[in-house]
Amino acid sequence: MHPSDVPDLRARELMTVLALAEYGSFVAAAAYLKTSQPALTRTIKRVERVLGVTLFARNTRRVEITAAGREFVAVAERMLNDLKHTVRNLSEVTNEQRGRVTIATYSSFAINPLVFLVRRYRDTRPLIEIRIREGRQSEIVEDVRNGAADFGIGYINSLPEMMESILLRKEPMLVLVPNSHPLAAKKRPKIRLAELRDEPLVSAPSDTFIRRMTDAAAVSAGFNLHYTVLVDRLISIIHHVCAGVGIAILPSGCLPDRQWGEGFHAAQLAEPSLSVSVGLITARGRYLTPAASGMVSLIREQVTKQAKTASA
Repeated sequence: MHPSDVPDLRARELMTVLALAEYGSFVAAAAYLKTSQPALTRTIKRVERVLGVTLFARNTRRVEITAAGREFVAVAERMLNDLKHTVRNLSEVTNEQRGRVTIATYSSFAINPLVFLVRRYRDTRPLIEIRIREGRQSEIVEDVRNGAADFGIGYINSLPEMMESILLRKEPMLVLVPNSHPLAAKKRPKIRLAELRDEPLVSAPSDTFIRRMTDAAAVSAGFNLHYTVLVDRLISIIHHVCAGVGIAILPSGCLPDRQWGEGFHAAQLAEPSLSVSVGLITARGRYLTPAASGMVSLIREQVTKQAKTASA
């Protein structure tokens, strides 16, 4: 669309045309608009000049709208209504009452605490749509990079240069042992990495962040770990541990609030002690909508508060 194809008309001029069409009198329309009759006359003449048509036929006694005038009035009314509704919606968007928020995160965080944060968020913003994309660390970063997500929640120990992060909490790595396994018998608070050297392990795929970190620690200690079952989602790893399939090494944040049926013993990984940093991930320089910013603020407030309480 070329600029010359769009008539140079203002909303006030459209309202003037509508008022004259409704009242059929320059005097009455001017009184309604709180303007002078000469000013109203000049406005109508300008609109007609811009459009190149006659909207109103005048005589000494009355004003009659032309066929072109009736058609333009219908268009002008629709335009003003659309503008009014758009401005109202924009106000609601600015006040975080309308819009959409898309979050990319991993499955464990999506289950807890994100479900509770979403519920709290929607208590005051019921018209905002929430979309949650669950995936691996690499998928979270890619969703944020390409704009599929407003922001991500994942591990921020190592991020690409174009990403920014805000730390939410640090999570120590734990060893999850089925209760049927001898290592769980004494409920030890710590288990050394070397003790898992020949144990069958349940793990995420080798290209995931947690797996690479754990493997690097084992190689630095002079051995390789033995993986027997690989699954895509961290929450599935816990199910396999509970079923007695094998041992797992996961961040503490992946554990549910309660140990399911006391199916496993969780001990802190030792020698070396490892941890991950969980945080908010955003694309450097990208604008966050008011709705997304509101969600970010809520997550920062609640998750950091919980982390401080847990460490106290």
